[in-house]
Amino acid sequence: MEKKTKRVYLLIAILFIISFFLPSISFANSDSYEVSSPVLNIRSEPSNNASLVGQFTKGDQINAFDEQHGWVQTYYGGEPVWIAKHHLIPTGNSNQEEAPAEEVTSDEQTTEETADSSSGAVTVSADSIYVRSGPSTSDTIISYAYQGDVYDVASTSGDWLEVSLGDGETGWIASWLTTDGNVSEEETSQDSAPTVEAAQTQSSSSGSLSGYNIVIDPGHGGKDPGAIGLNNIYEKDVVTSTADYVVQQLEEAGANVITTRSGDYFISLDERVQTSNSYNTDAFISLHYDSFSAVPVSGVTTYYNSDSDAALASSLNSTLSSTVSLPSRGTQQAGYKVLQETNAPSVLIELGYITNPHDLTVVQTGDYQSSVARAITNGLINHLNN
Repeated sequence: MEKKTKRVYLLIAILFIISFFLPSISFANSDSYEVSSPVLNIRSEPSNNASLVGQFTKGDQINAFDEQHGWVQTYYGGEPVWIAKHHLIPTGNSNQEEAPAEEVTSDEQTTEETADSSSGAVTVSADSIYVRSGPSTSDTIISYAYQGDVYDVASTSGDWLEVSLGDGETGWIASWLTTDGNVSEEETSQDSAPTVEAAQTQSSSSGSLSGYNIVIDPGHGGKDPGAIGLNNIYEKDVVTSTADYVVQQLEEAGANVITTRSGDYFISLDERVQTSNSYNTDAFISLHYDSFSAVPVSGVTTYYNSDSDAALASSLNSTLSSTVSLPSRGTQQAGYKVLQETNAPSVLIELGYITNPHDLTVVQTGDYQSSVARAITNGLINHLNN
């Protein structure tokens, strides 16, 4: 019995030691982020319904060691907790163990130095961007680029850069989503930096959305599937993929994009409104797909709540009707909660009927979702820069 007791005590001691060092072990392979929101709720589980255990504030640094459905796990007060990823900015500092310097070959060093010292090199500054076949958001997406990627510039066209992709191939990226790593100290001095007013004027004249805060609200999610279409297709799934296209193109146009959800999880209407009202939001756009089982109704409808939203609705309806392949059903006034209680100009767009066989086939394609994104981006540019 005495030996058995000693074994139990030894097992408890080992478990205690493991639990004590577990955070540091986990962080050895974590990614580093900075909080971008003024206040970020910390929850016990990866859900907005989970209990609130604390808050981070803008500028706080965190290490993430797990991710689930748009949430990342970190430590708070020595305990594992969860925070929404869309309020985080990658710092580029990974805590993964680096290889010893002597293991880097001279060829690798030469390659890095060449990329850094190239007079025509730019570095991607956004989290991720499209690489396109031509210098506009209407050109075909051929690849992706990610924060920190360095490219040699082959030529320029307006605000777009043609960059070398390797193997003799080139593609186009938005210049406002890159930084020039070779700008001299004199060029970055206070005297030579453009004023805020000048920067805003440049953005407006080029038709970009730089300086504007746009909230994209992908409808439904998690336990709320939204409409259920033919072949048991969930509205929430089509909305999520469409929102990805919209966010990407808005960011390419220079907008600061805030999403109410970035994965398949439930968000209440109150939380969607709160997200928008927490920012100096210039436009709130809620994305949905419609259903009607009685007859095969088709088309896109743009809803608004008050007269102050009508101009935004009209602009988006105009670009949608001229860009997407489904017919326009025009603008309609409606009292949706997210429109009534959102401070910013707001619209809710039903982008097609997933109970209509033709609409469903169309809206599930990347071409359609990309055209929706292009229409929304151009509609916002027209509305905000007029």
